[in-house]
Amino acid sequence: MDTELQAQKLVAWIKERVLAAGCRGVVLGLSGGLDSAVLAVLCQRAFPQNTLGVIMPCQSINEDKVHAEEVARIFGISTTEVVLDSAFNTLLQILPDYRPDPPLRQLTNANLKVRMRMLTLYYIASQLKYMVAGSSNRSELAIGYFTKYGDSGVDIMPLGNMFKGEVKELARFLGIPPVIIDKPPSAGLWEGQTDEDEMGFSYEALDRYILTGDVPVELKAKIEAMIARSDHKRSLPPIAKV
Repeated sequence: MDTELQAQKLVAWIKERVLAAGCRGVVLGLSGGLDSAVLAVLCQRAFPQNTLGVIMPCQSINEDKVHAEEVARIFGISTTEVVLDSAFNTLLQILPDYRPDPPLRQLTNANLKVRMRMLTLYYIASQLKYMVAGSSNRSELAIGYFTKYGDSGVDIMPLGNMFKGEVKELARFLGIPPVIIDKPPSAGLWEGQTDEDEMGFSYEALDRYILTGDVPVELKAKIEAMIARSDHKRSLPPIAKV
């Protein structure tokens, strides 16, 4: 599909979904990353006066905030900042500690940050009568590279049928700064964290697998195992039949 036509259709889809729900606009997390920047610009085109980007640092690197603010400045997107550090630290003090091993603790804490951001977005959306938009793309959704009831806890996912490579192409068309397009994809959950290091393969390889299945046997097995393990994340909770 032509990139310009794709952008127009996504903008129209966002507007249609929000209005059909009886809402006035859109709120989204503005993280400083590629997907969030593309989503913000599309939402801004759909609702020029009623799009709010929320910057939610939580022990985050300052570069992410700088990039988020740059996107907001260039495209005229209204923002608010909610610093979650103290709330995160308070929760760690009062929640039970079962002494998990270091990798599991790191993952648990990262998921807590993401779920706190979800709560923040819905709190704001409720006050403004906005819908919460999420920036997950098809590549991430396919392998479950998201936090259940965290960044997947949204009302609409405009990029959910787009591969990471397609999101990059759309970003260039929209005029997203190259520094954001070209930096390693990261959720900014801890120092040095990148998506591809965590996944163990590149988005390019993942997109190739989803499109053609033409990847090395070991990589194919790894991706398919991730898809199988994360099936529950893409479905509603199962209800027992009694």
